[in-house]
Amino acid sequence: MPNIIDVTYAHTGESTRTNQYGMREMQEKAFAARNAKYLLIKAPPASGKSRALMFIALDKLEHQGIKKVIIAVPERSIGSSFKRTELKQNGFFADWIPDERYNLCTAGTDESKVTLFAKILDSDSKILICTHATLRYAYEEVEEAKFNDCLLAIDEFHHVSADKENSKLGMLLHSIMTKSNAHIVAMTGSYFRGDGVPVLSPEDEDKFEKVTYNYYDQLNGYNYLKTLGIGYHFYQGKYLNAINEILDTDKKTILHIPNVNSGESTKEKYNEVDTILDNIGTLEKQDNETGVLFVKRRTDGKIIKVADLVDDSSNREKNS
Repeated sequence: MPNIIDVTYAHTGESTRTNQYGMREMQEKAFAARNAKYLLIKAPPASGKSRALMFIALDKLEHQGIKKVIIAVPERSIGSSFKRTELKQNGFFADWIPDERYNLCTAGTDESKVTLFAKILDSDSKILICTHATLRYAYEEVEEAKFNDCLLAIDEFHHVSADKENSKLGMLLHSIMTKSNAHIVAMTGSYFRGDGVPVLSPEDEDKFEKVTYNYYDQLNGYNYLKTLGIGYHFYQGKYLNAINEILDTDKKTILHIPNVNSGESTKEKYNEVDTILDNIGTLEKQDNETGVLFVKRRTDGKIIKVADLVDDSSNREKNS
């Protein structure tokens, strides 16, 4: 079946090249907007949003009067994306050094972490990392004024909903915006919920300065990607049962699994990746330096290299 879209990319290397501060193209673009009180960063997976936030947060702590940074991620594993990172060696003015005692993306109930969350807000610590759920529970117990002089960063921002009556995350965001002087950095690879409800109300969205780095920026900036063709195929049932009919592992391939909010998603993104890997063959090993998976192809034993960018651990930063 012929492609309905054929795109040729510049393969300039720009999206992976770093400037004098160690920032990649997207990070440099986001950092240029660092003075915004409300900042919305829309950028694809693996473009470096976590490190972009580190640059921005450190600048706000050092130069913008912010006393504390609160980072909320959708699940505990993603908290590792914000672990200690050496930035000075690449030219930036400070390293990212969170205190592990104040990383609440650990075992235990969200309710049990609320007391610790409140204590951290009253302490001299500068960086707090937690899940969306912990933030929601804590918000019910902490006055909005406690967020004064804080930077609240929300990763996977499309989990927020403008339907404040049914979305605690959306409600607390709106409340913090209206009842405190907190700065906000919102980050997402997909500014779309999939359920027909907008992420932000128009009046709240208008308050955000927006930095958009799209897939074309990302793909144009790779060194070796030259062309991309898009075709279409029909199937019945689940896409995981039909994907082998079109997946050609002799070609370099990007598999973009459905957004978890979409009807095609099983809501278990890691299981979807595991199923696709099992369809290809047997996992032989994982490279400790790059995170790349080596999979022995079921049909002939050929080793296929796979970079899993759905993996929210530190391996994704290595793969990128």
